[in-house]
Amino acid sequence: MNPSPNELRSTPTAPADLEIKDAQLIFNRVWKKLEEERGRSTLRFPKELILLGGAPGAGKGTNSDFIRELRDITAEPIVVSQLLNTPEAQAIKAKGGMVGDAEVVGILFRKLLEPDQQNGAILDGFPRTKVQVECLKLLFDEMTVLRREFSDTPDAAHFKQPIFHIMVLFVDENESVARQLKRGRQVIAHNEEVKRSGIGELWEERPTDFNEALARNRYRVFKEQTYDALVSLKKLFYYHFINAQAPLELVRDNIIHELAYQSSLELDPRTFDQLRKLPLASEIVRHARQDLVRRLDSYEVEHPKVLHRVIDFIQTKMMPIIARHAIPGAADINSEDSLFDDPLALAILIDVFSERGFQAIADLHRVEIPDTMDLATGRINCRQKKVYRFHIRFKGSEIRRG
Repeated sequence: MNPSPNELRSTPTAPADLEIKDAQLIFNRVWKKLEEERGRSTLRFPKELILLGGAPGAGKGTNSDFIRELRDITAEPIVVSQLLNTPEAQAIKAKGGMVGDAEVVGILFRKLLEPDQQNGAILDGFPRTKVQVECLKLLFDEMTVLRREFSDTPDAAHFKQPIFHIMVLFVDENESVARQLKRGRQVIAHNEEVKRSGIGELWEERPTDFNEALARNRYRVFKEQTYDALVSLKKLFYYHFINAQAPLELVRDNIIHELAYQSSLELDPRTFDQLRKLPLASEIVRHARQDLVRRLDSYEVEHPKVLHRVIDFIQTKMMPIIARHAIPGAADINSEDSLFDDPLALAILIDVFSERGFQAIADLHRVEIPDTMDLATGRINCRQKKVYRFHIRFKGSEIRRG
């Protein structure tokens, strides 16, 4: 049996040699070359890698920009098949070589080291082979080693804990074929209009978009190569399986849910250990209503005089002003009432407004007022005036305009 092209690499001056298929050997060669060219301190890979896979027609192109925006990734997705057309890959081909796993890994790693990839990167079409899967695992391990190595240096911020996401947009074979053929019809219609009007750019016409048998074969290649490669990483990295046959809005809701921020995963463990002392907003909100009711009832039982004075102040002094601001839904009220020298009164006021559906914020401002002057020295003695400023917000009135 003759070996396939993927198993051989030849040069113009040497007979064909078996391509190296040992992932550890390939990775070590690529990594050593990067260290020699750049130095370890500059091997700064993206903290977050999203390996985006999907059947033909699953919507990778439709959703990649949405994912970038969601994760604040500024760089364009790295489409590995397009890397094979880069000058580096073309140079390999020009010398009679073949772009195998070793070359793909080397080209990809160099791409990931570019400055615009540092906020995160989306990989489309990697890994596709067992060798590439193993090289990805080794990259994660080396990134972790670099993080430990530089953790106590000024460069520590450039070597964060790596986060790898495996995201698969999945549609079944029939849906994939239908979408491919639909795209073919759209491409033909678009290109005919461009040729007729001379306006716009021609879209790529792929044979698989016009032939059902080729479309089915393309789907099967995806299942046998890319899909299996991604699933093999399921136990190592964060794995997200998205049903892409659902309506686009639901697909994106699922993506949002799957990539929701999780501080325990993304923060440096030392930072997280400090922050975890504070409660999450969701934990506070969960029982906020019950806590508010309990506090108000306790005011009536334990501090009835203060509660009644605060309610009377709100009713007589504040509500007339708030009523005049019903349309914008915002009112700022100042008071010098000594009632609020008691911190409990301020707490009660905020709780009372909350129970009634308002948002109340209280600020204390101290103002120096000239009081007396020493004629002998000319020194002016001031007294301090306390001004309580209340910011009341609520849903304003909706009025018809125009």
